[in-house]
Amino acid sequence: MASNLVNLEAVSKAYALRTLLDGVSLGVSEGDRIGVVGRNGDGKTTLIRILAKLEPTDAGRVTHSGGLRLGVLTQHDSLDPTATVRHEVVGDLADHEWAGDARIRDILTGLFGGLDLPGFGEGLDTVIGPLSGGERRRIALAKLLIAEQDLIVLDEPTNHLDVEGIAWLAGHLRARRSALVVVTHDRWFLDQVCTRMWDVQRGAVHEYEGGYSDYVFARAERERIAASEEAKRQNLVRKELAWLRRGAPARTSKPRFRIEAANELIADVPPPRDSAELMRFANSRLGKTVFDLEDVTVQAGPKVLLKHLTWQLGPGDRIGLVGVNGAGKTSLLRVMTEAARTDGEAQPVGGRVVVGRTVKLAYLSQEVAELDAGQRVLEAVEQVRQRVDLGKGREMTASQLCEKFGFTKEKQWTPVGDLSGGERRRLQILRLLMDEPNVLFLDEPTNDLDIETLTQLEDLLDGWPGSLVVISHDRYFIERTTDRVFALLGDATLRMLPRGVDEYLERRHRMEEAAAAKVLAAAAPEKARKPAADSRAAQKELQRIERRLDRIGDQESTLHGQIAEDATDFERVAKLDAELRELAAERDELEMRWLELAEDV
Repeated sequence: MASNLVNLEAVSKAYALRTLLDGVSLGVSEGDRIGVVGRNGDGKTTLIRILAKLEPTDAGRVTHSGGLRLGVLTQHDSLDPTATVRHEVVGDLADHEWAGDARIRDILTGLFGGLDLPGFGEGLDTVIGPLSGGERRRIALAKLLIAEQDLIVLDEPTNHLDVEGIAWLAGHLRARRSALVVVTHDRWFLDQVCTRMWDVQRGAVHEYEGGYSDYVFARAERERIAASEEAKRQNLVRKELAWLRRGAPARTSKPRFRIEAANELIADVPPPRDSAELMRFANSRLGKTVFDLEDVTVQAGPKVLLKHLTWQLGPGDRIGLVGVNGAGKTSLLRVMTEAARTDGEAQPVGGRVVVGRTVKLAYLSQEVAELDAGQRVLEAVEQVRQRVDLGKGREMTASQLCEKFGFTKEKQWTPVGDLSGGERRRLQILRLLMDEPNVLFLDEPTNDLDIETLTQLEDLLDGWPGSLVVISHDRYFIERTTDRVFALLGDATLRMLPRGVDEYLERRHRMEEAAAAKVLAAAAPEKARKPAADSRAAQKELQRIERRLDRIGDQESTLHGQIAEDATDFERVAKLDAELRELAAERDELEMRWLELAEDV
């Protein structure tokens, strides 16, 4: 039987006049992997800080088992700004000691992309002080994971990680023997990692067995019992459950909810989006041309991020953009945005961006725009427009849309200066939607938003008739709101991935294996190498393969351009897509052969 690690008995906590926890009793046992969800401000972080004894209770008791090894990742690190990354992460271990530990190597590679910490000027010897918040957070997470722990408590660990980093962290935590309590808004991560859920609501904590999918079902079941028939039909939780059952990509753990009960509950719930109807709306609002990129080169300073890119964003397209940090995702959106805002006058360093005449673009950047701190929330929204048409006949007042995004009647009169970071982000999205754009660029829209707000945003986007491009590390949000995924793989190209994020992770894994094999081959001692003649032959074949891979990349770019040009000719697109698949198969074979040869050279 698993032993208890932490117990909370009748714990209460209040701030000013607001009670966050009211007589809560909970326990964490060996092997538990618990996800904590709830609205921003409802007490998730307070709960885990009390659990970790980082914050006192007003009433009740918190008990830790004797000798508990506890690791905590908070939203604000306690790293020494004068220390180096090496000192904080591997301490006094000599290079041969930590490099000989497979677990440490895996953690450094998973969180930083390599043992030499690419992106950090001096590698492990980089001083922490000048680093960004995201870089410091990864260092704090690496330090915590390298240590041996009985219980790990994580507050928003996926913030500042890309899709690859999140996938690695999920696998790492599943493989560890440590118990886990994690606060995160990343629903894909919750489904991959967690076996229990805690939902913090109005001073209470509701417990559920299973991951996020099971939690959605249990909430839907509970609300079905409590709700009227009409409210039940409109319930967003049931809508999300319908998506999880019908269309969500395969997950690591099978949902535990009863399949028959789930199917009965969603029997009258239509699919989230009527794609054909939305496409008709989008065509009527946008015409044929939205954004056409012709032989475009995108640069950041001297660095070329994308070259000879021919790509088309059409009316009603819903695109997810994924890629390694620094590959050019945000830069691509900025190039397109500048062209739209200057009526085509601002153009990239190479090529041309054509913008449709009817395009009305709204761009949600990663930075939270500064607003008048003295202005009230409702005033900031009504400043844009007092009523908004959200498509499909859905019209709302500014106040109604505020309520949909979690700003109650009372909260709508809060000064903007008193809002939290997450609330400011919500207000930023609200103001964009109030302007009735027909093209939306969303750059990391899920940052600082709680799950309930994300669900509301997804519901609004389901009926929004326009063209959408989303950059996000939140895999669940991308899969839920977009129809196609394109990737920037760090090789200055943009590729469509028919199998979405799974295909992106597979490709990145192959690229990393190839790079590692090259490094190993270069470092191999001379005596271990093959005879000179064999080595020269392998080198020649390697060069031939690399030339062919370059040509395949060019052919794929050409085919993507032709697909964009002939998007309405389905027979032609099918033929081009078949050619793309053949090239992809050839590339996979060549990459495998390259790996074999790299070991022999």
